[in-house]
Amino acid sequence: VTVFRTLRNNWKKSTFAVCVLSYGGYWLYGKHSDSLLRREACLVAREFGRQEIAPQERLRKATVILNPAACSGKANNLFEKNAAPILHLAGVEITVVKTDYEGQAKKLMEFMEQTDMLIVAGGDGTLQEVVTGLLRRPDYDTFSNTPIGFIPLGAQNSLSPSLHLSTDNKVKNITSATLSILKGETIHLDVLQIKGDKDQPVFALMGLRWGAFRDVAATISKYWYLGPLKSSAAHWFSTLKEWPLVRDVTVSYLAPSLRPLDSSPQKPPRPDLLRRIIRRLKNYWNPPAEVEEPEKWEEKQLSTLELFIQTHNKNPVQRVSNDSLMICAEPNDFTVGEFITVGSVFDPTVFTKTSTKLEASACRLQLPEGASGFYNIDNEEYEAMPVEVRLLPRKLSFFISAERREELLSQTQ
Repeated sequence: VTVFRTLRNNWKKSTFAVCVLSYGGYWLYGKHSDSLLRREACLVAREFGRQEIAPQERLRKATVILNPAACSGKANNLFEKNAAPILHLAGVEITVVKTDYEGQAKKLMEFMEQTDMLIVAGGDGTLQEVVTGLLRRPDYDTFSNTPIGFIPLGAQNSLSPSLHLSTDNKVKNITSATLSILKGETIHLDVLQIKGDKDQPVFALMGLRWGAFRDVAATISKYWYLGPLKSSAAHWFSTLKEWPLVRDVTVSYLAPSLRPLDSSPQKPPRPDLLRRIIRRLKNYWNPPAEVEEPEKWEEKQLSTLELFIQTHNKNPVQRVSNDSLMICAEPNDFTVGEFITVGSVFDPTVFTKTSTKLEASACRLQLPEGASGFYNIDNEEYEAMPVEVRLLPRKLSFFISAERREELLSQTQ
């Protein structure tokens, strides 16, 4: 009775103490759960490290490109606590290369030596720099066969849901992504080559985004003090400055090409010696004429609020008949209310039912004179200019978790 009387007489202090103790208990429980996740992942990794290898075999080598500035400067600590122990226990010889400034990963890829696997530890920006630097190399054909692992450490990790099971727990995301690298299951992903008139090409795995929704999304963080209303407020304020926010663009595109059938693992029988000699003599005296057909470009005028050019990497296990990229354009007849509503819940990879969709193997964007603004290429900002976008089908190989592959397969059925 005395205790309850004291709590009632000091209800403000009691309420504050309950809140502090509740938060402290929740924090301790979260730390304990993270510790259990790390322990479970390390036990799995230890089994890989205990596997015997032949005397002439060597340990697998991995080059890790780590961006310490990702996740507000927490990436290095996250990697050392959650990913590095798993790789060490599995017997992987890792070389960690840390970037010091934006764009350095591109330059580092120019000097990277051959490795068994390449691991990118960072966010969308780090991954795009590594892919761009890799495919700009003169010998990129050799290095493009190196499997790539992606450990999501950034604020934005657009490719991670395509490769790993997504959860709200960052420790689980990192450990599961690291374990998928050890298990060795890979999948080929398409790449977009984006080239302007002067600069070197930039390469993207998800897509290019341009329009009103992109511009407003870049300003949402300014309204942080509005809490959950910041997105709606940003879209409303943008309509007060200018309306309508319609963009005119000329899109030229090539028809998609058929995706070749998967090659059979069994090689066809080799012809006998006489047939090979006859075939070589025939090709020598009468070589086949190589006729290059001119590319047939089609042109379309679009008036849109948002334009997005994307790959099929959101669901990489889905069987498609064509090697193609998707050109999606939102309609230009949005009202202010629809613009605010759609923008508040807008996913740039899922467009509305009324959007215009074109399938192509390559496209060119011709902006009107005086047009300004920025593109988002894999969530990285680039100045808007006329560009040519080409699809490089199944260009790179990435590690994928078996659970996520099964989940994506079940969605396509």
